[in-house]
Amino acid sequence: MARIKDIANKLGISISTVSKGLNGANDISEELRQTVLDTAVEMGYITKKMKKEAHKKLCIFIENMDYESPEHFGYDIILGFKQAAYRDNWDVDILPVTPSFQQKEKYDTYMLKKGYSGAFLVGFALQDEWMAQLENTGIATVLFDNYIKKNPNVAYIGADSFEGIDAAIDHLVSLSHKKIAFLNGSLHSMITEHRQQAFYDSMTAHHLPVMKGLVANGYYVAESASYFVSSFLSKGATAIVCGNDLIAYGVMKECQALGFRVPEDVSVIGFDDLPNSAKTVPALTTIRQERIELGKCGYAALHSLMNHVSINKMLLRPQFIIRESTTIKKHRF
Repeated sequence: MARIKDIANKLGISISTVSKGLNGANDISEELRQTVLDTAVEMGYITKKMKKEAHKKLCIFIENMDYESPEHFGYDIILGFKQAAYRDNWDVDILPVTPSFQQKEKYDTYMLKKGYSGAFLVGFALQDEWMAQLENTGIATVLFDNYIKKNPNVAYIGADSFEGIDAAIDHLVSLSHKKIAFLNGSLHSMITEHRQQAFYDSMTAHHLPVMKGLVANGYYVAESASYFVSSFLSKGATAIVCGNDLIAYGVMKECQALGFRVPEDVSVIGFDDLPNSAKTVPALTTIRQERIELGKCGYAALHSLMNHVSINKMLLRPQFIIRESTTIKKHRF
């Protein structure tokens, strides 16, 4: 393991200057501080703060995900992680980040200067700056619904989209639906790709064609429905599977605005089982992710990585929840 002296020798500066750079002193330039941090990361240096029990710190970085209210998707994930981490006496910081923040701060050097021993990243997109940097990080890092290949320091946790979507198609086929549409979330997301492929795979396994114009990508918000539902219905769709519950809320509202009854005319299925999904009218049939358990798994995977057990992927089984938004197909035309 590198020492402060090794960093000083490599950079040709004094040990005291290296110490100032590592500890955030304000009497050296920002450029030199960044050089010290970058070199420390490169050489595998671990600060004293990261070693001391009194400074056991982890960070949850959040991008593009609501988490502050129990109704928000991220709330239980954060709660589950914190519950598990606190049992091992870890302090957990929660830090929302933006693409511009990732451009400004390098992942490894930010972790080092803040004294974090590991991190859980939630809500990140494939094209984010930090995702590229994680290909080579030496810091224990767990991603929710994202995956980095060939780095033993990075793990992926999530729910099995393939099993979940297949359960939804099983259910609709049992109700005699054949013209099934799929309204998914935004492109450039690993979970979007997985759920879309899961839909294609399950339709093929059930010997059903994926009809032209019955698969679309919007965003993971209810407003996406207004752009696609009318077209789905005009093409004869009798059921719509959605990439998350928020999209499903929008689909039900749009169907009703167009004069179609849910579920009598159109069956609708979501994904996530948000707290409000049992309260919609009709109550939403959906694929449940146990989000508190996902958060706990995030910590379990991170704990393993920090103890040199190289976790690759950890997938929880989803649960299919049948409520009132699906029923036997009736002929509309």
